[in-house]
Amino acid sequence: MTTRDIEVGSDRASVDPYNAIQELGTAPLWRYYGNVLPKKPEPKAVPYIWKYASLRPHLLHFLETLSLEEAERRVLMLVNPGMTEPPATSTTLYAGLQIIGPGETAQAHRHTSNAFRYVIEGSGAYTTVNGERVHMRPGDLLLTPNWHWHDHYHEGEGPMVWLDALDYPLTTNCLDVNFFELYGERSQKSSVPDDLSSRQFIHGQLSPAWEVAYTEASPIGNYPWSETQRAFAAIADDATGSATEGVLLEYKNPMTAGPVLPTMGCRVSRLRPGFRGVPIRRTSSTIYHVVGGSGVAVVGDERLDWTDKDVFAVPPWHSLELRNASDTEDAYLFSYTNEPVLRALGFFREKQA
Repeated sequence: MTTRDIEVGSDRASVDPYNAIQELGTAPLWRYYGNVLPKKPEPKAVPYIWKYASLRPHLLHFLETLSLEEAERRVLMLVNPGMTEPPATSTTLYAGLQIIGPGETAQAHRHTSNAFRYVIEGSGAYTTVNGERVHMRPGDLLLTPNWHWHDHYHEGEGPMVWLDALDYPLTTNCLDVNFFELYGERSQKSSVPDDLSSRQFIHGQLSPAWEVAYTEASPIGNYPWSETQRAFAAIADDATGSATEGVLLEYKNPMTAGPVLPTMGCRVSRLRPGFRGVPIRRTSSTIYHVVGGSGVAVVGDERLDWTDKDVFAVPPWHSLELRNASDTEDAYLFSYTNEPVLRALGFFREKQA
C-alpha cells in the first residue's frame, strides 16, 4: 500500500504511514530492533553505595520525631539513582534500613512479596511470623516468606536497626502480582514456642524426619549469626574458597537444598586479610551488606570503598572485584541476589571479567 492509497482511502490530504499505524496500536519493529534485543544487558541500575555512618543519624532523628502510628514502618529506602520511579535498589531487588525503638510495635500485615531482615544493631526485639516469635540479634537472618503474617516488637533498650530486603520490584513493578493485607489486630498472638523453626532445622544435615509441611521457602525463621560464626570457624582456615568472593557460604532451605526464598538467594563471605578477588560478571543483581571490616568493590568503572555496615549494589553484567583493605583482619560480607529467578528461567550466566 502506498501513501497515495492511504490518502485516497482516508480522504485526507496527506497521511504519514508511521502515524497511521501508531494510531492503530502498532509499531514498526525495524525501528526498535536494537532496543528490543540489545547485544548485552543494559540495566537501569548503576553501581552505588549507601554509607551507614551517614544514614544512621537520620534514622535516629526519625526515631525521635516520627511515631510508628504515623509511619507504620520507619524505613529509609535505599534507592538506586538509576531506578527512582518506581524506587528500587537494583533489578528486581529492594533494600531499606528500618529502625524501631523500645516498646514499639509495628502493625502486623502480609504481602505477596518475599522478604527478610538482616539485623544490623540492637537487641531485645523480635518479629512474629505466622504466630512464631523469632528473636533478633546482630548478624541474624530472619525470613518472612510470601503471604506470611508478620509484625515487630521491641522489648529491649536502645534502637534496633535491620536491613529490610524484598522482591517487590519483581512482584509489583514487573509482574503486577502483589497483594497486601492488614492483620485484624496490631500484633499477632504467639501460637507456637519461640524460635521453634530455627531450633528444629538449624542443625546442618540433621533435620526433623517426621512429617513437616513442604514449602518452596525455607521453614527456618532465623539463621543466627552464632551458627554462621561456627561454620566459618570450622572450615574457613582450611577451605580454598571462591576466587571471586573468598570463603563463601550459602543459606539453604533444608526442604529443597535450594535458596532460602524462591526469588532471592542469600550468602555470606569471609574475605581473608589481603584478599583480592578475580573479577566476574553475572546476569544477576546483587546487594551487599558489610557485616564487618573494610575494603573495596570495583563495580564496572566505579570504585566503591566500603566499611562496617555499609550497603552497596552490583547491577547485572557489571564486572565485580572484591578486595579486603586490611592485611591483618578478616572482612565479612552478607549478600543477596535474584539468581534463583534467573536460574529457574534459564537466564543465569556468569564469566570472569
